Amino acid sequence: MMTYRKELWFHLNKRRGLINITDAVQEAVNECGIKEGLVLVNAMNITSSVFINAVEKGLHEDFELWLEKLAPELPYEQYNHNTEKEHNADGHLKRSIMGREAVIAITGGKLDFGSWEQIFYYEFDGMRDKHVLIKIIGE
Repeated sequence: MMTYRKELWFHLNKRRGLINITDAVQEAVNECGIKEGLVLVNAMNITSSVFINAVEKGLHEDFELWLEKLAPELPYEQYNHNTEKEHNADGHLKRSIMGREAVIAITGGKLDFGSWEQIFYYEFDGMRDKHVLIKIIGE
C-alpha cells in the first residue's frame, strides 16, 4: 500500500467563488503513480467546501442563490457568531450544507467518475489564503 499527500493553495480576491479542481486532483494521481485506490480531497478551512457535481449552464449560479437563501450573508447581526472582527457565520453554515470532502475511486490511474462528475472547491469566506488536502492511498 502506498500513500501520497499534496496540498492545493487558493486565494480568492472575493468573498465567495467556485474553482474546478478536477485537473489538479488528476495531476496528483498521475504524480504519485497509484493505479488502484482512493483519493480524499478535503477542504482544510472551516468556511470552504469540496464537493462533486457538474459543469452545466446556470448550475453554479443556482448553488450561490440556493445557499444564500439558506444562510444569507446579511444582515451580519442575525448570527451570534458574527462579532466586530468576524462576519463569516454564513460561511460556516454553507460549508455544513455543501460538505467538507469528496472521496473518489482511482481505477487504472484515472479518477473513476460517473457521467459529468467533477470536483469543486467552494470558498465562502475568501480574501485570504486557504488550502485543500489531497490524500491518495492505493497500489
